[in-house]
Amino acid sequence: MTTRRIAVLASGGGTNLQAICDYFDRLGEARAGEIVLVASDRPSAGALTRARARGLPAVELASRVRPGGPTLEATLTDHGAELVVLAGYLRLVPRDVVHAFRGRIVNVHPALLPAFGGPGMYGERVHRAVLDSGATVTGATVHFVDEEYDRGAIVAQWPVPVLPGDDAHTLATRVLRIEHLLFPRVVDAVAAGRITPESCRARRGNVVLRDLSFLLRPSDDDAIAHEIDRALGS
Repeated sequence: MTTRRIAVLASGGGTNLQAICDYFDRLGEARAGEIVLVASDRPSAGALTRARARGLPAVELASRVRPGGPTLEATLTDHGAELVVLAGYLRLVPRDVVHAFRGRIVNVHPALLPAFGGPGMYGERVHRAVLDSGATVTGATVHFVDEEYDRGAIVAQWPVPVLPGDDAHTLATRVLRIEHLLFPRVVDAVAAGRITPESCRARRGNVVLRDLSFLLRPSDDDAIAHEIDRALGS
């Protein structure tokens, strides 16, 4: 199988990067993508450490603290990237990059968009906003990236219950568990061409939702992964 060349952008610890790597390892030759670059706007990002540990190219991009670094556009070109994956990348992707990779950039967000998205809505800020709203359900969203934060076509969503006594940390942990199961599977499906912006618009989004009766039952990761695979048609 021909694999797509994937660049992963991350600003933090890189747990979603790790989840993608682990999932691709399990798929072996059946995977549709190959990570050829990990780049970050933060020199101290754990994602860069994870990349170097796996022998992947790790690039520190130009930023306010490192103005002499390479630009994102040049870095993607130099590494022959075909698909861009935002795995906790906090900077707005420049318009020229969005235009060059239209329909080939995906992001994961720790809430059910379009609620709780937009500039400044990342990390625990999102989860505090969910709790402050009184919502009883949150979740993870994977979407294509356009010129605005968190506004691109939704690819897939998976809900997560908000439980009595939750704080931002406990809720973040529950949502991140789903991100690690949902995001790698969507990345592989996009790399394989099974999901496109056109298919999302035709179906009003490849939205993956289950009723709360399933969510509230004790389920191990394998059971949830099976439900996600089934919902995605994998």
